[in-house]
Amino acid sequence: MGLKKVVVAGGGVLGTQIGLMCAYTGHDVTFWLRSEGSIGRTQPKLDRYSKLMLTDLASAKALIGNPMGAFLYPKGLIREWNGITAEKIDELYACAEKYFAENIHLELDMAKAVEDADIVIESMSEDPEAKIGVYTAMKDLLPEKTILCTNSSTMLPSTFAKYTGRPEKYCALHFANTIWKNNTAEIMGHPGTDPEIFKQVTAFAAEINMVPLQLHKEQPGYILNSMLVPFLSAAQALLANEVADPETIDLTWQLATGAPAGPFRILDIVGLETAYNINQMKPDAATPGTTTYKIGQLLKAKIDKGETGVNAGKGFYDYTKS
Repeated sequence: MGLKKVVVAGGGVLGTQIGLMCAYTGHDVTFWLRSEGSIGRTQPKLDRYSKLMLTDLASAKALIGNPMGAFLYPKGLIREWNGITAEKIDELYACAEKYFAENIHLELDMAKAVEDADIVIESMSEDPEAKIGVYTAMKDLLPEKTILCTNSSTMLPSTFAKYTGRPEKYCALHFANTIWKNNTAEIMGHPGTDPEIFKQVTAFAAEINMVPLQLHKEQPGYILNSMLVPFLSAAQALLANEVADPETIDLTWQLATGAPAGPFRILDIVGLETAYNINQMKPDAATPGTTTYKIGQLLKAKIDKGETGVNAGKGFYDYTKS
């Protein structure tokens, strides 16, 4: 194992999943969190996602012998489907329970959190100032060996490299949601990233059961979000301009494409705060009357009511009824 001690800065939806996958694959994981309130918000996410991972792992036994099993199994949890047995899945389940209990630590003291870290994965909100604040506070605390990555969904590593104190050891490492099933890891450097560091991060992604997807140059939104963000924005525009309601928009997409979820279900999973932060970075976000402004107002109204998505129990859909 190349990079054993992992620090995740932030305990949001993806941050918690990243940490859990690292723990599942035998890495020592510390979450650095800003406050006691952050711990109160992060622990329920860790409980929720670890339970989902264990449930999906156990459910995979029913797929053994099913011709569709090779397409449906949780690819981040089972490295190789060919030859898998129920007994092997039981072993993985027992290891997962052990590693989730033993390999995860929560820490408020940044210096303690990053002590002896091999890799730090910054997974703060999509707010440039928040990220710069973390990098500035962290740069003099990191050991010389530490690789620093950002999990930013839309922003370029070159935007932040000068604030890290180690631009040559800094790059982007981006994951899709439900990473234990959708096990992609997009690796994107900036012009100053050391090629050797890029290789190490690529190897680390494979270590935590991801499929490393290398980008040859910087691209806002990487590969995945370059396609996903415009799709979600188009759906929000339909709602903001009162063309149709979320349920109808989702149903249209699902019926026409066979997709398991529509854009508003996806927005609830991603989290409405993330969607709002991405929307507000657009040039016309503060211009009344524009579609971008309307989307921002719509999202903010829901956020202000605490309706931020699946983890809050309500977003565009109500999850307390299920």
